[in-house]
Amino acid sequence: MSKRVLLHVGTPKTGTSYLQDVLFQNRALLLKQGLSYPADRFDGHFLAALDLMRLRWGGLEREAVGAWDKLAKEVRDHDGTSIVSHEILATASRRQVERALASLGHEPDGSGTEIHLIVSVRDLVRQIPAEWQENVKHRATFRYARFLELIRDPERSHRVGSWFWGVQEIPDILARWGATLPPERIHIVTVPAPGGPRDLLWQRFSSAFGLDGLELELTTERANVSLGVPESALVRRINRAAARDLPPVHYRPLVRELLAHQTLSRRTDSPRLSLPPDQYPWVAELTESWIAELTERGYDVVGDLADLRGVAPSEDTWADPDKPSEAQVSQAALEAIRALLLESGAREAEADRLRAKLEEARRELIRARTPRLMRSMEWTVGRLENSSQGRRALGAYRRVRGRNSLSA
Repeated sequence: MSKRVLLHVGTPKTGTSYLQDVLFQNRALLLKQGLSYPADRFDGHFLAALDLMRLRWGGLEREAVGAWDKLAKEVRDHDGTSIVSHEILATASRRQVERALASLGHEPDGSGTEIHLIVSVRDLVRQIPAEWQENVKHRATFRYARFLELIRDPERSHRVGSWFWGVQEIPDILARWGATLPPERIHIVTVPAPGGPRDLLWQRFSSAFGLDGLELELTTERANVSLGVPESALVRRINRAAARDLPPVHYRPLVRELLAHQTLSRRTDSPRLSLPPDQYPWVAELTESWIAELTERGYDVVGDLADLRGVAPSEDTWADPDKPSEAQVSQAALEAIRALLLESGAREAEADRLRAKLEEARRELIRARTPRLMRSMEWTVGRLENSSQGRRALGAYRRVRGRNSLSA
């Protein structure tokens, strides 16, 4: 059984995609150091989280059946330290938390596996617009203003508000997951304020996970990229026009990956999505209450809780994604169309290649079924047709055959 488990349960948009890809790429090296990141595919822990919480996710939940128990068993079977990481675990219910901890070997009385809870957090000033954009990249059609209304609903009666606070209300996440853990085993990793060193967040992750001193491969192509204002508006319009007719299995590669992540995210000169300035007062007030509560609980903080305050948005740079510049949206749309045309052309070329390969296979099958004499005759005729003398001989033969054949 694992002696220690480092259980990272969120939150979204805090560098988690990068962290998980680094861990996945370096599994073999980590294992040599006694650290297990059990996963046979890059989204293995995501599937396990879906299974644990019985979440529907565009059909992926069917692939997830049994994934949590499989992951938990691999953790228990490892004699060392194991790492489990996925951000949607943040929204697990208390009963799901109890099941998860028990399956990893935890005992409420302190015996069993030594569980360390890790929660990475970022200021609401950046998290709120990021969460709306994530909804848009997952087929949502509601406006940004509507999203703000839903998350401010005190009843949290709509699924959007319920999900948002389930993965973003830091004190509650820590209370649910850390109810039976001592505070010294609960670690908060804060995302640095904008403008800091690019590798500072990784340094904090490395410290929290005990990776300092390991020569890990840190280059990765996976990242949960962000879109600008016109790009976000364009994807929302695409959702309104086509998402209902486009099944998730096609939406994910075409809209989310090809258009949003691979194409529109490269338009870095567009206005950035941000918190509306008039929303900042309630966000700042809530943040101060969180900082006070977390300080009082005595958790281990890797970074600084002051990072949660965020930077007040500016009226000068605020751009409303519900009323974007139409010229900017049009330019983004042209790039999206170009990407789709290139993708369509590439798929047609691949289809042509496969059709030619299929035709060649068909011919080979026919040749394989042709009697040996027929194949020999075909070979002889082919050789004769490649020379002038042979062609004359074939012509004479065919004339003779024509005179001697029975009429129709």
